[in-house]
Amino acid sequence: MTEIAVLGAGRMGASIALRLLDAGHQVAVWNRTAARAAPLGQAGARVARTPADAARHAEVTVTMLTDAAAVQAVLFGPDGAVPALPPDACLVEMSTIGPTAVRDLATRLPATVSLVDAPVGGSVAAARAGRLRVFAGGTDVAVARVTPVLAALGDVRHCGGTGSGAALKLVLNTALLVAVAGLADTLAVARAVGVDPATALDALVGGPLGGVLARAAAPGADFPVALAGKDLDLVRDALGAAPAPLVRAARTVLAAAEDPTADIATLVPLETP
Repeated sequence: MTEIAVLGAGRMGASIALRLLDAGHQVAVWNRTAARAAPLGQAGARVARTPADAARHAEVTVTMLTDAAAVQAVLFGPDGAVPALPPDACLVEMSTIGPTAVRDLATRLPATVSLVDAPVGGSVAAARAGRLRVFAGGTDVAVARVTPVLAALGDVRHCGGTGSGAALKLVLNTALLVAVAGLADTLAVARAVGVDPATALDALVGGPLGGVLARAAAPGADFPVALAGKDLDLVRDALGAAPAPLVRAARTVLAAAEDPTADIATLVPLETP
């Protein structure tokens, strides 16, 4: 059993905390909106008053937050977690904040605290079932230390040094989001040329867009459009002046979505008559 703090009890953070509880770990949770952490308390977690309170005795502290600004505030702001971390603690940064922010974070941690960046592939249902893909970046020693904890969440892949997990996550999210925009356009073409939607969908299953079609139709997926847009903004920052027209087109598609809180699957009209 490991004592773990989970900072951020949104949909993914809460699912990760529940999975860690199921695996027999002792879990403390904190969330800016305390009411969202209450169900985790009923499930056996200790609901902390502040990030510092959550992390004070934790061997492993997990951050699953919206963006780099939220990570910085929770770790270094008033009642932040970092000053309270015990010696030899490990911080596991699971938010999607990009490799630059992860490396900046590494420079601000005490020398006694190790850092593993471990963003994930998969959504809420995969987290609860322990089927996430975890992309871990950090030293061999740090990653080996937290792998038994992360293995409860799914398959752990050591990607390389600090920031390498965050970098691979941007690559994978780019592929997913460009493909979702491409699938939406493909179905628009089907409608324009008079192909029956059911026929088009059946044919697409066996083609190059089959994987993203399966993702669009998957139950339990929860990747809000707004967070997807944030991730593509990180990609565009990393690209700098590189053209990447498909990335920029996909960002335009996300910006035009009617409901930024809905899953990215809502960008793809899968309904058939």
